[in-house]
Amino acid sequence: MPIRSGVRTGDEGAKARGRRPVFDWTRNDALVAIGAAVNDLIGYSLGAADDGRPLTVEALVLVVLAAPCLLARRARPVTVLCAVLALGAALNLTTPQGPHFSAAYMVALYTVTRLCSAAVTAAAAVATVPVTVISGGYGDPSVLTGLLGNTVAVVLVVGTGLVVRRWQREAEAKRTLLADRAVAEERRRIARELHDIVAHHITTMQLMAGGARANLAHDPDVAREALVTLEGSGRMALREMRQLLDVLRAGEEPEQAPPAPQPGTGDLDRIIAESRLAGTPTEFTVRGTARPLPPTVGLTVFRIVQEALTNARKHAVGARAHVRLTYGPDGVEVEVRDDGAGGARPAAASRAGGARTGASRTATGSGYGLIGMRERVALQGGTLETGSCDGGGFRVAAMLPAGDPGGQREDRRG
Repeated sequence: MPIRSGVRTGDEGAKARGRRPVFDWTRNDALVAIGAAVNDLIGYSLGAADDGRPLTVEALVLVVLAAPCLLARRARPVTVLCAVLALGAALNLTTPQGPHFSAAYMVALYTVTRLCSAAVTAAAAVATVPVTVISGGYGDPSVLTGLLGNTVAVVLVVGTGLVVRRWQREAEAKRTLLADRAVAEERRRIARELHDIVAHHITTMQLMAGGARANLAHDPDVAREALVTLEGSGRMALREMRQLLDVLRAGEEPEQAPPAPQPGTGDLDRIIAESRLAGTPTEFTVRGTARPLPPTVGLTVFRIVQEALTNARKHAVGARAHVRLTYGPDGVEVEVRDDGAGGARPAAASRAGGARTGASRTATGSGYGLIGMRERVALQGGTLETGSCDGGGFRVAAMLPAGDPGGQREDRRG
């Protein structure tokens, strides 16, 4: 069974539970149910031995039956609590015993507190106390003592559930905030890079048009009019592009130094060498006939390789990496794969946002590095695949369309 993380509360949680199969339980749910059953069996057996009561098959069956109910607690928390309380009441009526509060009660009530609204939690807590003190009268225990003891137990369980639910909400809000900040920062970074590239080419077009207008020797009137229009269009495009990028960069702190020229595929050798010097043996393979790429595509390839190699160094210490760049007729494909050597990766899940499975090769998680890759690839109209490899390790692959770069060779500006 897949192990899921995160708990929804309120109306959203109720809708999610309504769509979830009743017995879609996880390994942790099974361990909790087994633990509760063992704890209750031991408690019942010791209590019977102390009171001199015989162990009956009927009582043992009622004790054990509460455990399978706990498997459905995430999908039907209120129903499970009612079933557990009913089994407990039946046990108390058929086998009189002193006041007690079983582990099954605690797990069921805790789940209701975590997953349901405050009103439902309050009603469940109020109903739990009297039901758990129902007794056949063994030893004539004090009802007041039982009510007091079980009330304290209910308060502790509900209080713990409320504290954990609040902590989880705050942690989820923090994760969302960090992810939003990562997206905003990456978009500002992309805006700066696009500004450098696009503004350069538009400015060049403007200057060339102005020079041609000033030096034409024949058909001066027609050519002059056309070049004036071209120059004005270039100036307007540059102004509108800057306005758009200013919107994307809103709220950004001013840079203290002028930005460096943007890298491309010609700079891959440099980061491959840096990766090797950092302790990650890295191979670099180029397939197909290398050709100049549009500057934005070359920059995207460079950033993908850079981020993937950084992740390999962080999460797979001692691994070997392989970078493959494939030139196709209509695009370019870049793949970065590591073999996962060097032992387990405790933070591997963060690289894929907790969504790394062998069956899924698509990046659906919230890892901040992958968010940046996804933004860049989507901007170019390409596709991105990430995921764990069958034989171990991790793979990042992107396919980017790459048309004619306009006859201009990509600068190797490292």
